[in-house]
Amino acid sequence: MAEHIPSAVALPHILDPASDLDAWLASRGQPAWRGRAIQRWLHGRRAMTFADMTDLPRDLRESLEAEFRIWTTTVAVHKKADDGTEKLLLELADGQRIECVLLRDGERRTVCISSQVGCAMGCVFCASGIDGVVRNLTTGEITEQLQRLARLLPAEERLSHIVVMGMGEPLANLDRLLPALAMAQDPQGLGISQRRITISTVGLPPAIDRLAQADTGYHLAVSLHAADDALRTRLVPVNKAIGLADVMAAADRYWEASGRRLTFEYVLLGGVNDAPDQAADLARLLGGRAALVNIIPYNAVAGMPWKEPTASSRERFLDVLRDAGINVQVRRRKGAGIEAACGQLRRVAAGSAAGSLPVL
Repeated sequence: MAEHIPSAVALPHILDPASDLDAWLASRGQPAWRGRAIQRWLHGRRAMTFADMTDLPRDLRESLEAEFRIWTTTVAVHKKADDGTEKLLLELADGQRIECVLLRDGERRTVCISSQVGCAMGCVFCASGIDGVVRNLTTGEITEQLQRLARLLPAEERLSHIVVMGMGEPLANLDRLLPALAMAQDPQGLGISQRRITISTVGLPPAIDRLAQADTGYHLAVSLHAADDALRTRLVPVNKAIGLADVMAAADRYWEASGRRLTFEYVLLGGVNDAPDQAADLARLLGGRAALVNIIPYNAVAGMPWKEPTASSRERFLDVLRDAGINVQVRRRKGAGIEAACGQLRRVAAGSAAGSLPVL
């Protein structure tokens, strides 16, 4: 995919590395610690404007206002569910739209963020990729999702976990994603531990290896959805050019390099990939790995050809995995009723609702 940076952005996001805030401050004779102070204002104190940063000199605040933006997005839709889940549909400066979600679960405050506008992977049951990929998000646009979601919390609460499982294939945009996640870890920023950051991928071996070499320590979640190449290619068309063997080998290399337990995600589609023999195939594929299998029962949506699994087929599938010694969990659906599935709200807002898998 050719790189495209939205020309409609008149001024850069203050936290986008491309804005080079440190160099900008130095050119104006400002001490280096001003940049850290600005980051604290944006993340810790949740400033909405440069004028809110009252311990900065007034002329500096005015210069920042003239040359940078805190917000390059607008909230097009904000939905809330009874379980505390909140979803934002954000409109970018070039008119494109993306989604991000805040999930509340006990003391956990997890955000699910997007990495691209659309997706090129083509998973047949996911709304994100129905219209293909438009472009990568900038680091500023990724960071801004975190800022928007953090401001949905009361002052005494903080974000605790990040999952990059929204729109797009994260490993196809590592150049923009990794700086955003590094800022999220910064104690002067959100201060989120690398152990509480998960990146989801359909499995792009060169990018998995690059992530391993970067030694980020993030958790990796690989979306399988099938244990044989024929079915996986039907469900995840990009698999035709990759193959399960290469995906699993890259995942193993990531585990060896990072020491982080791998997660494998499996959307359970009624009558498609939920049979006991398919569970046995999955167990054999994963055999001996220190891994968690995250089973995601599909939720049927009108207009899509996929069915949700029956309760009995789901339990039989889980029993086969458990009997094989596989560490397995079933993902609880959150955000029901507010199109919290990845890509769904964007299509609903565009007048073309489609089904998708739940975010968490």
